[in-house]
Amino acid sequence: MTWVFEGTVLPSGDTARLTFGQDPSGEQLPGRYAVPGLVDSHCHLTLAPGPRGPVLRGADFAAERLGELADAGVSAVRDVGGNREVTLELARTADPDRPLVLAAGRFLAPNGRYFSDAYEPVAPEDLLTAVEAEIADGATWLKLVGDFPEVGPDGPIRGSKVAPSYEIEVVEAMVELAHSRNVRVAAHVNTDHVSELIRVGIDSVEHGTALTEQDLHALGARGGAWTPTLCASVSPSPDETPERKARREERSAYLASVLPLAERYGVRVLTGSDAVGTVAAEIDQLVKHGLTVEQAITAASTGAQDFLGLSGAGNLVTYEVDPREHPGVLATPAAVVLNHRRIL
Repeated sequence: MTWVFEGTVLPSGDTARLTFGQDPSGEQLPGRYAVPGLVDSHCHLTLAPGPRGPVLRGADFAAERLGELADAGVSAVRDVGGNREVTLELARTADPDRPLVLAAGRFLAPNGRYFSDAYEPVAPEDLLTAVEAEIADGATWLKLVGDFPEVGPDGPIRGSKVAPSYEIEVVEAMVELAHSRNVRVAAHVNTDHVSELIRVGIDSVEHGTALTEQDLHALGARGGAWTPTLCASVSPSPDETPERKARREERSAYLASVLPLAERYGVRVLTGSDAVGTVAAEIDQLVKHGLTVEQAITAASTGAQDFLGLSGAGNLVTYEVDPREHPGVLATPAAVVLNHRRIL
């Protein structure tokens, strides 16, 4: 079967006729607007909620997640931390029936500086050895937990100071090793420690709730990226106290003040669902925090593909109405083509 799309391709806005398949007689895809595949640039395919925070799950859980992502129009995923036995295997093996997976493997954090059920601690003196192991097993990205609160038996200790996970000299050596092997580093960071991490060469800032205009200038000068994960950073929680609500709203207002500056300084903004959101919801949040709809769609498609070294060829997600005027439609695709085959 050959499928044909005729209409407007976003984010460029060009009118095009695209065909998928070898059969000379094609059938029209529903929808008059399309994007050449969505990208989830901050995803955790093997993390599930647990009593003390996220827990690691196995291959079946990851396969189910990939199926959900594919049905939503996601054609590529950057997994930034999880069950390395599963995610690195997905990254090593191509499968036309699922989205492409780029994987960082394990979370890199020392003892007591990440969710205890989601990682195996890496002591500072073992960090470079751990990096070597991830690269040897196929990681093209590394996931550094750049800062984190103290973690006790029941999870992060409320009120504990969010502090750097490793001394900056250790991180610098890690980044140098990664870059010497053509591997890039994504860093979880929510404090002003982000400035030091950018200085020593990290490639993408994950969350980045304390990024300043000066940080964006430095990150953009090196061609870096920022994945704000707004669904994780600014969404309310069911048990939210008035104090936490006030902090969340303050954080949201701050992010809305700095996000529009990213393009000015050449920082590539990316969409990431983390473990709580969706790409469509993240696009909506990016627009609410100051990006244009076109910029947000770029962050979720061609911009991410360019930054990650991917192509949207063979992938398409279509919509009945123009997402630039009705962004909510991004949550309900009319059709999805994955690796040249229609799956929805």
